[in-house]
Amino acid sequence: MEIFSSYNVIIGISLTIILSFIFNGVAKKTNVPAVLLLIILGIVVQYILKAFGGETTFFTPMLEVLGIVGLIMIVLEAALELELKSDKLMPILKSLAIALIGLVASTFIAAVILKALVKDMSMQSAWLYATPLSILSSAIIIPSVSGLKEAKKEFHIYESTFSDILGIMLFYFLTGRLNPAEDAGVGGFFLNLILTIVISLIASYAIILIFQKIKSQVKLFLLIAVLLLLYALGKKMHLSSLIIILIFGLVIANMKLFFQGQLRQYLDFEKAKSIYHELHVITAETAFVVRTLFFVIFGITIVLSSLLSLKVTLISLLILISIYAIRYGLLRLFLGKDISPQVFIAPRGLITVLLFYAIPAEAMVEGFEPGILLFVIIGTSLIMTGGMIRDKKLNPPEDLESIESKENTNEETEYFINNATDLSELDETKSSPDENEIE
Repeated sequence: MEIFSSYNVIIGISLTIILSFIFNGVAKKTNVPAVLLLIILGIVVQYILKAFGGETTFFTPMLEVLGIVGLIMIVLEAALELELKSDKLMPILKSLAIALIGLVASTFIAAVILKALVKDMSMQSAWLYATPLSILSSAIIIPSVSGLKEAKKEFHIYESTFSDILGIMLFYFLTGRLNPAEDAGVGGFFLNLILTIVISLIASYAIILIFQKIKSQVKLFLLIAVLLLLYALGKKMHLSSLIIILIFGLVIANMKLFFQGQLRQYLDFEKAKSIYHELHVITAETAFVVRTLFFVIFGITIVLSSLLSLKVTLISLLILISIYAIRYGLLRLFLGKDISPQVFIAPRGLITVLLFYAIPAEAMVEGFEPGILLFVIIGTSLIMTGGMIRDKKLNPPEDLESIESKENTNEETEYFINNATDLSELDETKSSPDENEIE
């Protein structure tokens, strides 16, 4: 029997998505990241394939494509949830500062560790290897923090999104410096950034104004195709393409802010709002499927034997210690004493794997063990799990009796209203809304 027959592939993908849905439910109850369970599932599948004579190398080319699409969907999903208001300015700036300083400091320390302990590792290559290890994973963080208080949840969404974007920009800035003939320097880098922002804003306005006029019911995947096209073209032009996705998400999520003055007359708010809500749903669904397949395939392709090396363990532990020492200092500085569970929420994941496979051949070092990558990903995920469980014990959710009391009160009120026979009795218990308050 051919193990990769069409029906076997369909069965495999279907079971994977079903299990991923179950893992999400388990994650909400136990705080064990669903991504960790998906990686374990991938490892199990790897050994099943080997038992039946299947080749795991078949999956490796899929990782990069799934990683890119997953990254776009995850950043777009996060951007669609971000509200730009004056009272959000300080949280946004704090998140940006923590993400930027944390990224640079973690990359520098990790690069020093790799330079010292990996044979034939130059400082330039060390920075390239250290960058993926220093980027927070929004793919893991965003689904995992849904149960936190609103302020803490927003902080993690902002921070992880900024970390993704800044990390990718730093990585490609470093790869550009490998070739002096193409290196535009710091000035060229910031010029590129400004150009990307201008193109992003123009493209965002154009997409919203055009798509609100499209009457076809099948336009959302067309919109996603346009965004994927813009991302790919931006990469070809050496732009910071992820900013295009972020800015589009921010513009459509905050249309009243971006469409002011003369621009407001061109916006059909109701149609554009409908596109926003539908896009929000389809983005979340697509991100879920792509994230699921990516981490399972990652689990299928990893080599567990690399974790048994003492050198891998030493390097990984030193990097983990540096990550959390830097994070603790930054959070105390910017957020004060209330930094639990934020200090523990620093997982590495999709971006780490994606950028690791994007390291140019001229910067690769044979002495670097991929097990370091796996160790840091699993280590940060386990630390996050422990931190979330600890926080849940210290700050338990509302007790069951209180919830039941509220439900009973609501049921009694509804019963009274439904069974009121005297209109005056109803009026006394249910005040009518002020007409001026209805939009």
